[in-house]
Amino acid sequence: MNLLNQALGVHEQALQVKSRRLEVLAQNIANADTPNYKARDIDFKAVLGAAQKQDTTMSATRAGHFEVGQELSPDGMRYRTPFNTSFDGNTVEMSVEQANYGKAAADYQATLNFLENRVSSVRKALRGE
Repeated sequence: MNLLNQALGVHEQALQVKSRRLEVLAQNIANADTPNYKARDIDFKAVLGAAQKQDTTMSATRAGHFEVGQELSPDGMRYRTPFNTSFDGNTVEMSVEQANYGKAAADYQATLNFLENRVSSVRKALRGE
């Protein structure tokens, strides 16, 4: 099993995070008309860095250069800051959500294609081709 994990690398974890991000963006779009709904997104870089156990925290050269940033929840969920305010308190902006969803879908498909090629290469190696 370790051989398969080495062959797939971080892309298996990346596919899971990208799939979850597509779900979150779809929830945002579905709740575009819900009063007081707060748009959310997943910080892909921070989640993947945590999965790889890399330190993604900022370090200051002097105290007071910046305040403590927003804490990352265990699943990487963060609330999005809207460009425009809304009267009903909803922070979903359809143009932003649709653009993010399109990009996330393309990223997901690219990762899926990479994994399919990698599995195909392993399959060929096992067959001796």
